[in-house]
Amino acid sequence: MIQPADRLSLVSEYYFSRKLKEVAQMNAEGKDIISLAIGSPDMPPSPQTIEKLCEVARRPDAHGYQPTMGTPELRQAMARFYKRWYDVELDPAREVLPLIGSKEGILHVTLAFVNPGDAVLVPNPGYPTYTSLSKLLGAKIVNYNLREDNGWQPDFDALEQMDLTGVKLMWTNYPNMPTGAPASIDTYRQLVDFARRHDIVVVNDNPYSFILNEHPISLLQVPGAKACCIEFNSMSKSHNMPGWRVGLCATNAEFISWILKVKSNIDSGTFRGIQLAAALAYDNREEWHREANIATYRRRRQYAEQIMQALGCSFDPAQVGMFLWGRIPDNYTDAEELTERVLHEARVFITPGFIFGSRGERYIRISLCAKEEKISEALKRINSSTFTS
Repeated sequence: MIQPADRLSLVSEYYFSRKLKEVAQMNAEGKDIISLAIGSPDMPPSPQTIEKLCEVARRPDAHGYQPTMGTPELRQAMARFYKRWYDVELDPAREVLPLIGSKEGILHVTLAFVNPGDAVLVPNPGYPTYTSLSKLLGAKIVNYNLREDNGWQPDFDALEQMDLTGVKLMWTNYPNMPTGAPASIDTYRQLVDFARRHDIVVVNDNPYSFILNEHPISLLQVPGAKACCIEFNSMSKSHNMPGWRVGLCATNAEFISWILKVKSNIDSGTFRGIQLAAALAYDNREEWHREANIATYRRRRQYAEQIMQALGCSFDPAQVGMFLWGRIPDNYTDAEELTERVLHEARVFITPGFIFGSRGERYIRISLCAKEEKISEALKRINSSTFTS
């Protein structure tokens, strides 16, 4: 009898993959579920980005294989982006690598740095892919806990007390998902110091810099960070391009060469039209970011806060990013008890925090990736039910 590889027993189907099947069935039954669960921007990229894609797609010579390293135009645009917004100098030929989204980068970096049996530090709560991909590749997961009373920042005293034997990578994600904790230059400095002293590569996943955040910063702003750190950035959230699958990896030239060795054996480059359109998008005017993203998400956030209040949840109003993270009332056993009630009684799909780790079991997450009329309707449905008794 044919059996799957043993590694499949280490992971389960992604929560959203499984749950969206149930939501689709409910919609097929006419229940009209409003989804406030997934962080998939519902607005388009800038007009010039779309026009450039169409222009290049019409060229008969634009459809061949492209370099895995990315086109010079895209790498140069990525370097300009880092200089313009973060004041970080990157050599476009040697210190930046385009990715088919950050999730691909998690795979490539783990393959490039981690042997089976090596350990990786993963935040709890944190993005589930840090854990699942590490497991699939035979790495040992070592969780480090993020706490609300510490602003969801790493507890460096606790990290120093941990057994770090065999740890090769540390995953960080600021501005943080799911908690919305802002990025902090002090945290970044401590991360660089920690990486240097323990010979650990810190990888900061930084896709939320521009969402409800007036002052984007980068881990690579810290002097010496390039020598021991890697940063991912993604166009999915900041440029409304989740389906385009364009991200970047920035670090020193040697690390880039190792990651490229993996990447070049896995993919064959991105369509030229996407690369050239993405290069143009990196030069979007500041006004586009403010008008298309920040202003829209700010209006939606007001409704999300009212939903949290209607559910009796507490939250930190200083959160940034495209989600709102809140602590559930004590009368619920766990977050899924609340989210299942909201789904079946109010027909609104929100995310239980347990999918981000054990430290998220008493939290829920609301996505801002829905039109204002939809979020407003979700609020009305929730207000018409009783969830706080």
